[in-house]
Amino acid sequence: MRKSLAPIAWLAMALYATFLLYPVARSAVMSFTNRSPLKPTEAFVGFTNYATLFTDERLLASLRFTVAVVVVVTVVSNVVGLLFAMVLNGPGRNFRVMRTVVFVPQVLSGVVVAFVWRSILNQHGLLNTVLADLGLVDDPVSWLGSTEMATLSICVVVSWTTIAFATVVYTAALRSIPAELYEAARVDGAGAFGRFRHVTLPMIAPGVTISVVLCLITTFKLYDIIAVLTGGGPANTTKSTAYYLVTVAFTNNRFGYASSIAMLLLALTAGVAYGVTTILRRREAHL
Repeated sequence: MRKSLAPIAWLAMALYATFLLYPVARSAVMSFTNRSPLKPTEAFVGFTNYATLFTDERLLASLRFTVAVVVVVTVVSNVVGLLFAMVLNGPGRNFRVMRTVVFVPQVLSGVVVAFVWRSILNQHGLLNTVLADLGLVDDPVSWLGSTEMATLSICVVVSWTTIAFATVVYTAALRSIPAELYEAARVDGAGAFGRFRHVTLPMIAPGVTISVVLCLITTFKLYDIIAVLTGGGPANTTKSTAYYLVTVAFTNNRFGYASSIAMLLLALTAGVAYGVTTILRRREAHL
């Protein structure tokens, strides 16, 4: 058995090194150069690119925007996802169908999702039409035309996709809780909130950790939805760090500097994910 698994293990390691380790290492090396497709050669520039990171106002603005979206989307996705999971946690066929429908946004391409929502949110889209028919607005709302509304729209669209994943994770966690625990809690006189606090939350704690961390990672690298929905506008106020990275690399042709941004984003994402995972794991032990 061990001999038959050895080739598979080596193949997996080779694929991992080829498609993950090598690109990361290559990007790290490139971040110390001034590489550009417009230059015939590249030169070693040391930490110049990394020093520029701290004075690049557009990069710092994209980081602030990205962190804001990450916080909002993570909180909304997990709270709403848990509520959906509790509502849809039933044994019947109808519940299975509804869980499938809720998961649909997760399997759709981000580009497709963004195109659908852009048609809904534009000046004469479905949302403004419905609001006008209900008499709630007199003039169409510019959902993508102002900084505040565009940011809100992005958070809603991204949350719509990540809620689907959170719902599935929490549904699986809820279905793994033995019914005997709830019966024992009822016998002890615990009400609905007491059962949720002392039975549900401790038992789904590992699911919370998985859902929160994966939501954080997904949102930190957000690019496709923003590229289609707002294109970084208005006035470059909705550019995520990943979007700004692509702009620097393929519009400004600064591959070296873009690689340093990629290393910064990798370090930030890994650091936040590790920190949140550590905190939530400790919380699991105390529940």
